[in-house]
Order: sequence, then C-alpha cells, then structure tokens
Amino acid sequence: MTLEILTPDKKVFEGEAKSVTLPGNLGFFEILNNHAPIISTLNDGKLTVKGATEEVFFIKGGVVEALNNKVTVLAEGIIHK
Repeated sequence: MTLEILTPDKKVFEGEAKSVTLPGNLGFFEILNNHAPIISTLNDGKLTVKGATEEVFFIKGGVVEALNNKVTVLAEGIIHK
C-alpha cells in the first residue's frame, strides 16, 4: 500500500508500506494492505511504518484516511523522528 504522512508545512514521508501502526483515540491500531476504508482521528504518539525497513515518527495529533490501498496521515506536527 502507499503511505503519505503530511504536516501543514511539508511532506514527511511518501512510499510503500506493509503496515502502519497509529495512535488512535481508543489506543493503537494497525492498517494493513487491503484494509477496509477508514477515517479516524489520531492522538499524540508513536506512528510506526513497516516496509523494507521500520521507521518511527512521533506525531502531534491529526487524522488518517485509508482508501483503496492508499493511506494518508494528516498530522498537526511531527514532534521528532
């Protein structure tokens, strides 16, 4: 699946991912390939991207949308990578 992580001022990540683990309002959840369509708000916390390697970002809230194997994360900010 294709993943984009965006903040108001820049694109932080764009590429292929096998899974994305996100900090939801009710706890962490994971999006995998062929996930059902979803839109969810996000809390501050760790966002983990698993692909050829694993990357970790610490986001400051936001929203995620998954549709047709494209996941878009609109984060209010990145605390640090």
